Amino acid sequence: MSNNRKNLKRIYLASPTMHGDEQRFVAEAFETNWVAPLGPNVNSFETELASYTGCGYAAALSSGTAAIHLGLKLLGVGQGDVVFVSSLTFSASCNPIVYEKAVPVLIDSEPDTWNMSPEALERAFEKYPTPKAVVVVHLYGTPAKMDEITAICARHNVPILEDAAESLGSTYGGKQTGTFGRIGIYSFNGNKIITTSGGGMMVSAEEALVQEARVLSTQARDPARHYQHSKIGYNYRMSNIDAGIGRGQLMHLDEHIQRKKAIYQRYCEAFADISEIMMNPLNPKGDANNWLSGMAIARGSSVTPDRVMDALEAENIESRPIWKPMHMQPVFAACDFFNHNGSGVSVSEDIFARGMCLPSDIKNTDEDMDKIIAIIRALFV
Repeated sequence: MSNNRKNLKRIYLASPTMHGDEQRFVAEAFETNWVAPLGPNVNSFETELASYTGCGYAAALSSGTAAIHLGLKLLGVGQGDVVFVSSLTFSASCNPIVYEKAVPVLIDSEPDTWNMSPEALERAFEKYPTPKAVVVVHLYGTPAKMDEITAICARHNVPILEDAAESLGSTYGGKQTGTFGRIGIYSFNGNKIITTSGGGMMVSAEEALVQEARVLSTQARDPARHYQHSKIGYNYRMSNIDAGIGRGQLMHLDEHIQRKKAIYQRYCEAFADISEIMMNPLNPKGDANNWLSGMAIARGSSVTPDRVMDALEAENIESRPIWKPMHMQPVFAACDFFNHNGSGVSVSEDIFARGMCLPSDIKNTDEDMDKIIAIIRALFV
């Protein structure tokens, strides 16, 4: 970093925001010596999140990835099984499929929300009529087209696992994302809308699935006085300390969402007169938490996402590219992919080529936002 940049305030893409309530729950854990995995904070965090989302039941785990992994196992995914999954996502949506030696089949996005394309999903079912599960991602907090997707999956009698890692608090038709499928998951990674430092949650309306997740996540120990194991388990449970942070954060989730919405709206207003800029589209049937504000630059523009990101970084401002689609990743290059457009450049490839994520930290001041916006606008003059 140059000396000039060192002297500039760092403006983050998205960083944790603590309020003080977190410390109160963590202090209680220390005072009662509940610093090991499990404990009152874990139990309460599960109950409180289940109440907030209306999911039914919740199991607090070590990460959103662990939640996806256990969710797939509980849906019976195993070696050789086909699993449909959104291509425009982070690799954690796909990696657990491979953990179970199953086969990811990647589904393109549609342009209206940047989420899983129902049209591409229909074509995938034509080739693979009996997948074991469909993993739907709500990208950057925007709900996918769940009416269409759930109807397609219901016709084929295939369960949905919702990857709502980025969309806690987002709703579709008034219902919380993460509660449409048999299983849903949330992430509390450090940059998410609420954080537990690291952690996740698996949720379901089916109590038996969540109870089994709790068993598997604590090394699948049998209910015996001695240590006995009848099946393979995992060390995936959330700690009582992390859960205390989560409880304090959950109290402020609605505040975080409102601030994220304000940031997105500020960008929309600031760039409304620049025809080359399009903000990430929202689902009119839903209410997004706007975890990250994304923008796409028109084809043929002299300004590229890299140019914008470089200009921001020169002022010590963090931004990042759109997720590189999984079908473009070397590790998943051999996987089958279903293009929303049928052929040619896919929707997700196009979004990746033209898009980027703007600074969306809820601690950004008005002055921070003015600076970000001025830097970007200057490139389009």
